[in-house]
Amino acid sequence: MITKFDSLFAGHVDMENVGYGGVAVNDRYFPNEHLVTAYDKAQNIAQLMDRLGFDTFWMAEHHFQPEGYECIPNILMMAVHLAHVTENIKIGCGFNIAPMWHPLRLAEDFATADILTQGRTVFGVGRG
Repeated sequence: MITKFDSLFAGHVDMENVGYGGVAVNDRYFPNEHLVTAYDKAQNIAQLMDRLGFDTFWMAEHHFQPEGYECIPNILMMAVHLAHVTENIKIGCGFNIAPMWHPLRLAEDFATADILTQGRTVFGVGRG
């Protein structure tokens, strides 16, 4: 029987006029004021998942995405924040883009996050 449930939030913002017949992704450009709404959205989703008993809330690191997809460039900092506004859920950093980090800095930052979140931060890595 399945006993643990996870979900992924890649960090997108709310959008209108998308899909077939909508504004093409390369033609969309959201201002920073709209892009930062992904942070509140991530917090709201993580808190709801925590209340519902989910095991892990996964995020993915992405950079320079003004079209509104994947707008959280430092998921480790976000994970530390989310761990402090939730009670039990683990926060998965699903895809830290390894070439964007110095290896020692990545290891030290995750070790620090592990301490600050009492082991609730999950490490993941991607090639870019």
